[in-house]
Amino acid sequence: MPTNYLFRIAHPDVQDFIIHHEGEDERQFVLRHKEVFGLPAAWIAQQLVGRRKAKAKLATWYQTKGIIYPPTLNLEQSSSQATALFKSKIVETILDEIRVAVDLTGGLGVDSFYLSKNFNSFHYIEPDKELFEITRHNHEVLKAANIIHRNTDAEQFMDQTAIDFDLVFIDPSRRDNKSRKIIRLADCLPDVTQLQKTILSRSRFLLVKTSPLLDIQQGLRELDHVKKVYVVSVDNECKELLYLADKNYVGEVSIEAVDLFSDGEIRSTISFTLEAEKNSLVILGEPQKYLYEPNASILKAGAFKLISEKNKLQKLAANTHLYTSERLLENFQGRIFQIDMLNPEAKKLHDLLPNNQVNIVTRNYPLKPEELKKKLKLRDGGDKYLIGFSSEKKKYLALCSRITNSNGLY
Repeated sequence: MPTNYLFRIAHPDVQDFIIHHEGEDERQFVLRHKEVFGLPAAWIAQQLVGRRKAKAKLATWYQTKGIIYPPTLNLEQSSSQATALFKSKIVETILDEIRVAVDLTGGLGVDSFYLSKNFNSFHYIEPDKELFEITRHNHEVLKAANIIHRNTDAEQFMDQTAIDFDLVFIDPSRRDNKSRKIIRLADCLPDVTQLQKTILSRSRFLLVKTSPLLDIQQGLRELDHVKKVYVVSVDNECKELLYLADKNYVGEVSIEAVDLFSDGEIRSTISFTLEAEKNSLVILGEPQKYLYEPNASILKAGAFKLISEKNKLQKLAANTHLYTSERLLENFQGRIFQIDMLNPEAKKLHDLLPNNQVNIVTRNYPLKPEELKKKLKLRDGGDKYLIGFSSEKKKYLALCSRITNSNGLY
């Protein structure tokens, strides 16, 4: 999109039109319109899609008139408002004096916007010209007056700047932008493994965001001076890993598993070290009255033994990350199920389930949910759960009801 057209999209009349039509299907919209206010219909359709996605992901953007949305891929790759707010909270806890920071991979500028609130001045770096102009405009609309925008790349900026920073933030992405599993940070751009020495010579703190698909231990092998790893999920969906490096730190890494509400407030958190997890005592046992499944961030963080010891729960098997107890633990950090029946016969299941509907979950079980559903002639839906799992002694199917925990039902 030519830069001179960007600001025409921000015109109040165009914005009113976009807001009024945001519920329309963008494909049908393009078929019905060639131009709107002298702008190609495809560009307006991009704004319709952007507003719909921002409604849940970026509430402040959605609620602010005059925001311009980039192509869908840029919006999908950006942090959510919830996770960006959490990064801002991290910074509040680590810095005594707040002066200047930089986001070396600015993108849509969501992280930059919230991180900038902690600093006197904040540098936003983005090489893509169109995305740079969109974000600069949006930051102006959002009144982020302390952000300095630079249309360059991370390597060039760090090579040329003479500024000493309090914090450098970087969010490397895959070189090919494909959704394959990230094996190494060195496979991403910018290559933070090559940049980190330069960064830590100019800044005490480096905060690296990665995909939740990255293996935590691999990240620790590639990054120096890591003090803490945050595993961040929103509403029980793992969203990102954050590696906090302190150039003055030498010692054991702490891992914090955090689950956020969609508004960014912390639902639950647990912090531990790998040594503490290794030394935790776990008791294995057969299923009792209640089943517990840790939230996504705890599972990703690997606190499999510690969560058992901390909550005095028995684990079903070494490789089955489900836990059990006879008495209800209401404040468990994850999903809670009450077992209604163990190993029910197929006919009994059909009698108990209206319209043969049930939510099927399998953990360390020979059949996948789709295979189990087909075998038992069941359909998705309803209030009940059918959970297939293995203990150390045998395999089970458990017909269960969900229990609301004190942190709110996922």
